Amino acid sequence: MINNYAFRKFKNRLFFVLCLACVVIAIVPLLSILYEVIARGAPQLSWEFLTQGPGTIGVSAGGIGPAIQGSLILIGLTSLIGIPVGILSGVYLAEFGNNRYASAMRTVNDVLTEFPSIIVGITAFSVVVLTMGSFSAIAGAVALSFILIPVVARTTEESLKLVPNSVREASLALGAHKWRTTLSVVLPAAKSGLVTGTLLAVARIAGETAPLIMTVLGNTYFFQGFGQPMDALPLRIWRNALQPYPELQAQGWGAALVLILIVLALNIGVRLASRGRFRK
Repeated sequence: MINNYAFRKFKNRLFFVLCLACVVIAIVPLLSILYEVIARGAPQLSWEFLTQGPGTIGVSAGGIGPAIQGSLILIGLTSLIGIPVGILSGVYLAEFGNNRYASAMRTVNDVLTEFPSIIVGITAFSVVVLTMGSFSAIAGAVALSFILIPVVARTTEESLKLVPNSVREASLALGAHKWRTTLSVVLPAAKSGLVTGTLLAVARIAGETAPLIMTVLGNTYFFQGFGQPMDALPLRIWRNALQPYPELQAQGWGAALVLILIVLALNIGVRLASRGRFRK
């Protein structure tokens, strides 16, 4: 009996060590990337760098003000288009999706989740850019929406499925309709999962580059209209990384750090806002 207990204790410790090793293996590359970005990008940060437009090559590297503005506009416009559609799709699949049509929708949604972003960009270019006759922020938002919607829909569906059926039955027993139960009872109960899924989707689209190359194109000016080309941080990072000039490469590292900080700020802000609502 003692030997059996000792063996089980050994297996428990071995499993703990293996799990800890996997965590370290996953964290070390992430920390190394963050260290590299911070070490190379932090020296570039200044008020002028964050607010000015790109300078003249060989004279002044300038700043990334238009890229920051463009990324924020694209994130906001994409969220405005994609989040409602994704949440409503997830609600349908979770609450009303016991049919063949919903099963087909789940399959399509899973395929779109893993769809190469460059294909999304080419599709948006063919459908939106060629139709409008120019690269634009609208085309970029449409392309990013096709990336955001499947993620939001999938996480919404899974979050709603975690809500116990007893909660739904209690609401229905009080005479509430199915749509009222879903809107007033089920969605608030799954709010934490909805927020997490939305944050994951926003974090993904914030760093997408391929769709923006095909739809937004980029420029060196501040916002000139939703129907005009626009700069964005992923585009600025990509273009500067290809340049042979050290000052532009350093500017790209600074832009990468700013992009990480924007995603982090969005996560913290939404978390704080949702926490306040939960307490109320």
